[in-house]
Order: sequence, then C-alpha cells, then structure tokens
Amino acid sequence: MKVHKKIIADINIRFKDIDLMGHVNNAVFFTYLEEGRKALFQTLFDTVELKDFSFILAHIRCDFIRPIKLNDSVIIQLWISETGKKKFGIKYILADKKDESTVYAKGYSVQVFYDYKKNKTVAISKEFIDKISDYTEN
Repeated sequence: MKVHKKIIADINIRFKDIDLMGHVNNAVFFTYLEEGRKALFQTLFDTVELKDFSFILAHIRCDFIRPIKLNDSVIIQLWISETGKKKFGIKYILADKKDESTVYAKGYSVQVFYDYKKNKTVAISKEFIDKISDYTEN
C-alpha cells in the first residue's frame, strides 16, 4: 500500500469525552473519525456547509488499540482506501501527535454519494476522483 498524501488533523480531547474509567469513551472515537471526514472535505473541497456534504455513511468500524486520556495529544490521519461507482472507503489512524508510532485506534468507513433532493444514490463525479487521487491508496 502506498499513499501519496494523508489528511492530518488535531483532535481536541474534551473533558466530556472522558468516562468513569478515566479515558475517552469508546463511542467518542466515532466522533473523532467524523472530525477526520470533516477535515478531508474541508481540505479537498472547501466544504463548510452541511448541504455540501453529498454522501451518506454506509458502514463504519473502529479497532481500539489503547486508551486515550484527557491530556493526550492526538491527531487523526486519514486517506481514501478505494473507490467504486457510487462509494468510497476511508482508512483512519488515531495516533499520538508527538510519537505517531503510538496508535490509539484504527478505523474504516464506507461512504455512498447521495442526492438528498432525489433521495437516491448517485455516481461519484470525475471531479471527486481527480481531487482525491493524491490521497488514495494504490
């Protein structure tokens, strides 16, 4: 697997993310993956409004490797793993900002392009494929 580029964004660990065990609750990891998707679309497509997100989430998973604590410095790295006619996959790594070999979690999601007005799936545009090409595994 070779990825030309990755989207990298800081994750802000909020006090409310911490559970009674003293680490980030497992459900919150999915919010961090969502923040990664937001960073991807803001970086590549200048997407800022909800109406500009033209996909739906079809599948998501997260492998929890080590706990994240309140004062940990965390980044998310993500890239496109594959594309299809209507869908694309994203791989994620939540890692320590100071030592990227310290991995907290790995994730994967599938997004399907969707026309909300017509309430149906649509084909991925050539513009999308062109813009993500540097961020896609090959």
